[in-house]
Amino acid sequence: MTSDTFFTEQEHISLGKAKAELMRLVRPVLREGDEALVDEYLGQAISSGKLERTEFGHNPILEDMETALVVAEEIGHFVSPVAHLASSPARWRTALLAVVLSSVVGSNVEALDNVRKDFGEEVAKILRGLLRIKELYDKSASIESDNFRSLLVTLAEDMWVILIIIANRVWLMRQIRDTENKEAQRRVATEAACLYAPLAHKLGLYKLKSELEDLSLKYLDPQAYYHIKEKLNETKKSRDAYIESFITPVEERLRTAGLKFHIKGRTKSIHSIWQKMGKQKVDVEGVFDLFAIRVILESEPEKEKQDCWQTFSIITDMYQSNPRRMRDWLSVPKSNGYESLHITVLGPGQKWVEVQIRTQRMDDVAEHGLAAHWRYKGVKGAEGGVDEWLGSIRAALENNGDGLETMDQLKMDLVEDEVFVFTPKGDLFKLPVGATVLDFAYAVHTDVGNHCTGAKIGGKIVTLKNKLRSGDQVEILTSNSQSPKQDWLSFVSTSRARSKIRQSLKGVATHSGATQLAKELLERKMRNRKIELDEPTLMHTIRALGFKVVTEFYQAIAEEKLDVNKAIEAYLLRQRHDRKEDPATQARSAGEFVLPAEESKKGKTRQQGGDTIVIGNDTKGLEYKLAKCCNPIYGDEVFGFVSLSGAIKIHRQTCPNARQMCERYGYRIVKASWAGKGENTYAITLHVVGNDDMGIVNNITSIISKEEKIQMRSISISSDDGLFSGQLTVMLEDLGRLQQLIKKLKTVKGVKNITRA
Repeated sequence: MTSDTFFTEQEHISLGKAKAELMRLVRPVLREGDEALVDEYLGQAISSGKLERTEFGHNPILEDMETALVVAEEIGHFVSPVAHLASSPARWRTALLAVVLSSVVGSNVEALDNVRKDFGEEVAKILRGLLRIKELYDKSASIESDNFRSLLVTLAEDMWVILIIIANRVWLMRQIRDTENKEAQRRVATEAACLYAPLAHKLGLYKLKSELEDLSLKYLDPQAYYHIKEKLNETKKSRDAYIESFITPVEERLRTAGLKFHIKGRTKSIHSIWQKMGKQKVDVEGVFDLFAIRVILESEPEKEKQDCWQTFSIITDMYQSNPRRMRDWLSVPKSNGYESLHITVLGPGQKWVEVQIRTQRMDDVAEHGLAAHWRYKGVKGAEGGVDEWLGSIRAALENNGDGLETMDQLKMDLVEDEVFVFTPKGDLFKLPVGATVLDFAYAVHTDVGNHCTGAKIGGKIVTLKNKLRSGDQVEILTSNSQSPKQDWLSFVSTSRARSKIRQSLKGVATHSGATQLAKELLERKMRNRKIELDEPTLMHTIRALGFKVVTEFYQAIAEEKLDVNKAIEAYLLRQRHDRKEDPATQARSAGEFVLPAEESKKGKTRQQGGDTIVIGNDTKGLEYKLAKCCNPIYGDEVFGFVSLSGAIKIHRQTCPNARQMCERYGYRIVKASWAGKGENTYAITLHVVGNDDMGIVNNITSIISKEEKIQMRSISISSDDGLFSGQLTVMLEDLGRLQQLIKKLKTVKGVKNITRA
């Protein structure tokens, strides 16, 4: 390949190694001339000057080559661990060539038509899918939502597009550990946790799913990640010894019974442990099922259940079982086909241990996804056709040899009942098929719908009746003179739009009557004060008061939002100005009356002299509240969440509810950051666990009392079996002081752990 200054010396070395390893794996599935053509394409790209580094500074050609290695080695091994890539050479050739060429086409070095001519239609189709996904990213700022996940799958014509982007995200997550671009690292890690890990789970790529989750936690909450990792490292020797002490007598009894088997003892992933810590409100040591023992029997099909129950009997004879935690999916398998016996027994040292009993066949089903493992684990995602399609892909992936050939026929054959469209800012909305521009306008906001005159889609102006297609970016056009019409009901398809239109039409008569009464009230008051009513002067007054439409002015009077006497005073002021009766008033502009309205639009700072938060793109002054579920304080990394009422709540990035909000309501999440330090103080609750030693509580309270600008608000302590746990609530100014306090409290002899509630 052509050399170029675009590559560093190390990147040349890495590219050579990656290409050599990839060719070793895939050369058997390539056609004659493929390798030379790929070299030619890459050489043109390197010397073209059109390549650009990614936001992390990565070389795109090297990224593609190493992503192809992930596809070939890790996804390839999953798909066909025995025959590997040779099990379906045509499909593997297509997928891997598409990965290697994606930056070449994406940078406009080569046209898609040339790829189609040189490598075939199937390679071009996957590349087209990858380019559409890239365009989707450029449009959307709300990738965490289920809507985005559904749209992503909808736009991917070929299942390999989904597998490739999962592989690329795994590669990227491995590379960004030391990046200085922490904001981009956080965004990518959030995407990995909310979008790609659930997709990988649904496809049965469990190893990659766990890696994405662990790395995501490492980047989003490094303190929690390394805390758990260190605890696991500290206890690994004792944990392994315990597993061995539990397994050894069980193995002896099972062999004596003539059973063929093997036993696994596994520790849960760091991310899984972190989730359990959050749910159970405990530290690592308090996680009930930190590890599990799995007994896998080598049984004949007709003896599977008999062997499982015999094993169950042997283990429960040896160790006391907890009947409340027994799960029998052997007698009645789950609806997804999952079969296993789960029991929890009291092992050596009076520790509860979870034991799973199953046959090799049952274990293969559970491990490789035929049991739709993601469902009983509660991984929530898109519904209906998307899940069925992903399931059909996974079923094909799990068949070696000839079964893999069926992937050639699998396409995105969804029964289209939804469309996904974007606002100009990238927010994503889900609407039923057949939804129009007007349906979308009402989905955005009732006022937007009521004043909608049309839209711009792809730079082209379209009418209210225009039907939307997935991927459309829609800019709604409005006019204050527009109002709902009776015929609108004939072409909207959403219940929300119909309801809002009917409400508006029903309110027209009431609205007209109210405005007429307000007009009569104003005229009567003016007659009583012997004020001459001049229409031009009144119109100038109405505009000066901030009303663009006369009916809005009278409606404000009718609803008592505008005092009629204040309106008359404004009219008189305008009249004197027009007649130049009072020189003092000539220097005053009628625009002064617009000022209150403008101020109300801008909003106000949450607290005078308090800490300030910037919402979105450098927007200050918006009203917000600090979420009570995670109690953010100045210095915390935060985000905003728009509630149904339109209020903005500020949450910590590590809020226990953040993942659920991110997955289900990603389109309602807004960027937020601290912009200024005031004099606010915050109530923070700390959970302290330690040995119940004499004077330990006094030592803790003594440290707090000596700290400047930190006040103790409350303390609650309970003791049990030599341990104490307590809740301390303190008032302090910012995250820095909190971290210093926690650091000092951890030095108290006997304190085992301190966590922020």
